[in-house]
This record gives sequence, structure tokens and C-alpha cells, in this order.
Amino acid sequence: MNQATEQILIQKLLAMADDELILAHRNSEWIGHGPILEEDIALANIAQDELGHANIWYELVESFTGDEPDELVFFRDAAEFRNVQLVELPRGDWAFTMLRQYLFDAYELLLLDKLQHSQYQPLAKACAKIRNEEIYHLRHTSNWIKRLGLGTEESKRRTQTALSELWRYAQQLFVPLPDESILVEAKIVPDMAEVRDEWLRRVRPFLVQARMGIPSSDTPHTFSRSEHTAHLTTLLNDMQKVARLNREAVW
Repeated sequence: MNQATEQILIQKLLAMADDELILAHRNSEWIGHGPILEEDIALANIAQDELGHANIWYELVESFTGDEPDELVFFRDAAEFRNVQLVELPRGDWAFTMLRQYLFDAYELLLLDKLQHSQYQPLAKACAKIRNEEIYHLRHTSNWIKRLGLGTEESKRRTQTALSELWRYAQQLFVPLPDESILVEAKIVPDMAEVRDEWLRRVRPFLVQARMGIPSSDTPHTFSRSEHTAHLTTLLNDMQKVARLNREAVW
């Protein structure tokens, strides 16, 4: 792998890791606030899984750069994060959280399926390891979307409101990084346009079955993963404040 390809791969791994980390943090905000105890525990477990997946991607970054995962998580500012805005939005209500998690899970499982065939073997092996957890995540959130969409008028209204807001943000997941085509040509990562097409083929019929109306809005092609909302800064201030009190502290 030449240096240019390596640098693009590092950015791709950071993007994947940051997506998982920030989504895990948002889901962790439900601990103690879930609608029922069983779901409180289930979402906490999903958040923990996503955090573990982020750590795997950060460790792959470390293998190239020497930057430890804790350094990447706690000592970068918002402008240095490469997550999509979808995951940094405030947690919202339960319908919002479940819908966001469903859209992300459907994307992630498709991505993992394709990355299992990556020519970069450490990436392929990591995907095979965490794929089973994502199957559970998607099954869990799919059941919730059906339950909410086919439930009461109130639950359907809340879920539709969440979809109307989140749909365009979800499209950000498929916007490639600058020069990502180099990784595609090297068969290290899949073409995100193809992933998006397959995601739509799976997600659209499912949402229709759950009585959801699919919005027509889309993400501008100029979207960059260095563009963030003010919500990310607020989240990072909360997440990083203890670690930044004493950089040399050992936990």
C-alpha cells in the first residue's frame, strides 16, 4: 500500500470510528431514561457494542499513526472529527432514537458485509468479528420501527416526524471522502453509491410496510465530514471534560 492510499484509508477508518463513537454516546444518554427497564438495558448494550466497534477502527488507525484510541477520542476538537451529522443530533424522543439507529444499522450491516471482502485483511477480519452484533442491532431496531409505525396514531406521528427530519441526514453516510475512489479501485472499500442503492432497496419497502412516508429530501453532494453542527461541540465538551482535567491521569 503506497503512502497516498494509506492516508486516505486512515481518514476512512476515522470516519467509521467517529460515527460509532458519537452514536454510542448519544444512545448512552438514555441510560436510566428508557421507556421500560428491558429497553433501557438493551439500548445500553447496543451503545456499548458501538463503542467497542469504534475502538476496533481506532486501533486500526493506531497501527498506521501510533495515535492511541484514547488520544483520538478525548483530545481532538470538533473540527477534527469525521462523523456524519446524523449521529451528533440530540437524542430526541424514543421514536427519533430508534429510527436513527435503524437507519444507521441498515447501513452498517451492508457496509460490513462488503468490507469482509476487503483487500486490506485487518479490516476484513475485523468486520467478520463484529458483524453478528450488528445483525442483532438491526433486528432489534427493526422490531421497534414496526411497533411504532403500526402502533397508535401518536407513535406513528412521532416516528414519521423523526423520519422526515433524519432521512436527509442519513444520506450523508453514503457521501465518499475526497479521493476515496482510490480505495475503491484497490478493492479496500466498496463504492458507496452501490451501498446506498442497496440500502434504499432494503430500507424503503420496510418503512412503507411500517406505514411510513418516505421523504424526498436528499443531502447536497457538497457535504463534507468536516462540517458539523453546534451539537457536536456540546457533546464533546461533556464527553471529554474529565479526561482533559488531567491529560496524564491513569484510569
